[in-house]
Amino acid sequence: MAIVAGIDSSTTRTRIVACDAETGAVLRDGKAPHPLPEGADARGTEVDPQTWLHSLGDAATGGLLEGVTAIGVSAQQHGLIGLDAGGVLVRPALLWNDPRSAGAAAALIDALGGPAPWVEAIGSVPSPTYTIAKLRWLAEFEPVSAKRIAEVLLPHDWLIWQLLGHPRRRTTDRGDASGTGYWSPVTGEYRQDLIKLAIGHELRVPDVLGPAEPAGHTPEGLLISAGTGDNMAAALGLGLRPGDAVVSLGGNGTIFAVHEQAVVDVTGAISSFADATGRHLPMAGTLNAAQVLRSTAAMLGCDLEALSDLALQSSPGSYGLVLLPYLDGERTPKLPHAAGTLTGLRAESMGPQHLARAAVEGMLCNVAEALDVLRGHGVPVGRVFLLGAVGRLPAVREVARQLFGVPVVIPPPGAHAARGAARQAAWALARTPEPPQWELPEVVTLTPDPDQDLPIGNAVRQQFKAVREQIHPETATTG
Repeated sequence: MAIVAGIDSSTTRTRIVACDAETGAVLRDGKAPHPLPEGADARGTEVDPQTWLHSLGDAATGGLLEGVTAIGVSAQQHGLIGLDAGGVLVRPALLWNDPRSAGAAAALIDALGGPAPWVEAIGSVPSPTYTIAKLRWLAEFEPVSAKRIAEVLLPHDWLIWQLLGHPRRRTTDRGDASGTGYWSPVTGEYRQDLIKLAIGHELRVPDVLGPAEPAGHTPEGLLISAGTGDNMAAALGLGLRPGDAVVSLGGNGTIFAVHEQAVVDVTGAISSFADATGRHLPMAGTLNAAQVLRSTAAMLGCDLEALSDLALQSSPGSYGLVLLPYLDGERTPKLPHAAGTLTGLRAESMGPQHLARAAVEGMLCNVAEALDVLRGHGVPVGRVFLLGAVGRLPAVREVARQLFGVPVVIPPPGAHAARGAARQAAWALARTPEPPQWELPEVVTLTPDPDQDLPIGNAVRQQFKAVREQIHPETATTG
């Protein structure tokens, strides 16, 4: 039995799984936090990338990698590791969550003439998370470091380079490259002119490997696959195929789907990423997701489980209560300065159970509208995979089945990105046209009843839409 391993290096920790290369069964797993300097914030936005290697070593103890013949690497997207001409780290890595690049992203958008030219160039409008925005920030605020940088890598690129023993060739993959802001998933090419626009000079960039193309072998002879970004690896680990979408309910909502073609959306609502299979992963996002439920639970003086129980004591439509969940403004629809709105207050609706259900319905109506943005650009959605801890709450599962209008798949909790990296490693070993068929165990599928769930969901969504258009009439033309 061949054994492959997947490494996922997230913002705060490393997860490793060792899997049967043929079936995908997880044989061993481990995890370890990234070590932090004393007094540092666990959500810090700068880090010495060597800490990722220390964490990897800690996660791999106890013989976890024994018998492994190939390794795949997934990592947090959009980061920036700047090296000088000799391959030496210029400064600590900048991570995706660094808020200081917000002004830089806005300046770059203006410098190219607005969102539309960016969509034409790279399929997306650069956000502060993108690598290119960090390059622009460095040029403005750390010009000495910026001038020293001759080469830029992403976190997964850097980890693979380390595992391979610092070869002359640096590599990446389509998925992670598509989140930089200077590689186009539409044309499959780098845009050195955009790099120069950001930092003032051209940079060495890694070669973009094909999905099943190995990056190389370690000095010990282990095959290392191309690697990818965490969302792309999660899609691979979940076994997504065209027509499948993911709704990930963290503090923000992340909504993406596997599609055969790149999606070009001139409004910028969709980011046109590539996936790890040679296809595409168009993505929309909401600024408000799980935090809507957490904030409502805090208001009601309960935890999330109790909020879910309360919501199930109400009925669809929440007795007329509608919560527009724009607590931090909103990205989809574009309402950056909006606040949340609660309407429909009547004597019979002013109960905690109705507020709890309005929070669940409002959050998921907003997510459903983001799914519709993908559908409106020709992306079919036949199933929705619901991820995140709040996605396992009974009330969220019930309402999602009603509102999304398609089967809702609840995968078991697990290291989906690490498993996707392992699946890529198995693919690189096999060099087949498609990745190996791995079954996802313990999946729960909730299929809506066309005679009950779908009419209920449509009515709830129409109620939400009517309130949204009344409070924010500028959204009426966008659905």
